Amino acid sequence: MTTATHDVRRSLKAGDLPGAVRALRPHAETASPAELAKATRALADAAGFADLARAAKTAAKNPRDPQALYDFGYACVERGVSFLAVAPLRQALAIQPDSRKLLAELVSALEDGHRHAEAACLLAARGERLPAWPETYLLVHNTLCAGDFEGARAAAIRLPAPEDENWLGAHGRQRRMLGRAELARAAGPLDGRDLRGWHFALTGALLGTLSPYGYGAGMTGRYAFLGDRPELARRGLDRLALALAAAGQRPTSVSLLPGRADRILGLAAAGVLGLPAVTYDPARQDTVVVAYDLNACDPALTATLRGRATGQVLHEHLTCWTAPPAVSADFSAVLCQYAIAPWAAHGDRPADERPEEQIAADIIGADTTPDEGDGQTPADRDEAFRAYAAAVAPGWLGGARDRAPSPGPVPGSRFG
Repeated sequence: MTTATHDVRRSLKAGDLPGAVRALRPHAETASPAELAKATRALADAAGFADLARAAKTAAKNPRDPQALYDFGYACVERGVSFLAVAPLRQALAIQPDSRKLLAELVSALEDGHRHAEAACLLAARGERLPAWPETYLLVHNTLCAGDFEGARAAAIRLPAPEDENWLGAHGRQRRMLGRAELARAAGPLDGRDLRGWHFALTGALLGTLSPYGYGAGMTGRYAFLGDRPELARRGLDRLALALAAAGQRPTSVSLLPGRADRILGLAAAGVLGLPAVTYDPARQDTVVVAYDLNACDPALTATLRGRATGQVLHEHLTCWTAPPAVSADFSAVLCQYAIAPWAAHGDRPADERPEEQIAADIIGADTTPDEGDGQTPADRDEAFRAYAAAVAPGWLGGARDRAPSPGPVPGSRFG
């Protein structure tokens, strides 16, 4: 039994399926294709993924067959273990270097792992032989997500409009991303630590606050685990008010989504902004729609938020940067991985069952003094934020609220 298979079976024997996945990571690009396929088959059998198990079995028997390796890699991507797809797809592409299908699937696997620089290098190596659609489009996308704005812009100049209308939406989305990146570069450094700039460029959202803890220890302005507080919710709403004023936006209401957490924060927003609270209507114009956490919203409701009515602004308090929501908010107060709401049960603390209006009043009346944190985070003063919001306002609130699956080039430590 190989080392990879042994490590996987040991975890599976202990009933630890996530542990078995983790056990494969160190072997994903060092084990032979046959060994990796055998270990993956054991994992797939335990998970009940019959398609992946079949593909892995075939690849284990035929580790030099490009089609078997492609099928194996494709099944890995489809089942959410893209890191296992990279090595077999590289092997297949080495055997058939001119295969556009293999190149596209390998790029997809690298993108899923946020390995954008590798994907961009793979595509750029084709030089003038690289087709426009979708390969050059993917080159622009991965170059931008890797943090190379100039390279992405240069590649985009060579990209014509697509002849296939199915790519028109993607082309428009990419042009908006490049336009926002241009604005962000003029307003800030847009370097490997400019979390606000890259969040705006890639998602279209203004990031209201930066975590004042662990900035230089891998978080770079994000939270990993957050015990949320009324003070933080209030600060996010204050920053929203600054952004609206700086961008010349004058909403006339706050729209309440149906979830309890959304309603609490929405009522607080109405109080902070001095606006009436109304029931959410997708067609309502000149309103601030407030969500506490879009990942917690009903998917059918979330789908109505993808488009935008005139003057509509979507505010999300907690934006998960490791599992982005189906739609990108226009304003994110906080980037975090896990969070506990101030009114949620936690440990020995019972849930706060008070009426929504009372909990919202706690947020409205919360201390507005900024948290100084550990003293290692760069200053993030209100005036600087107001100036930033004004500078990027021409690219704010434009286009559909597309999901942005990549966290971009700014590093961030995460759990798991």
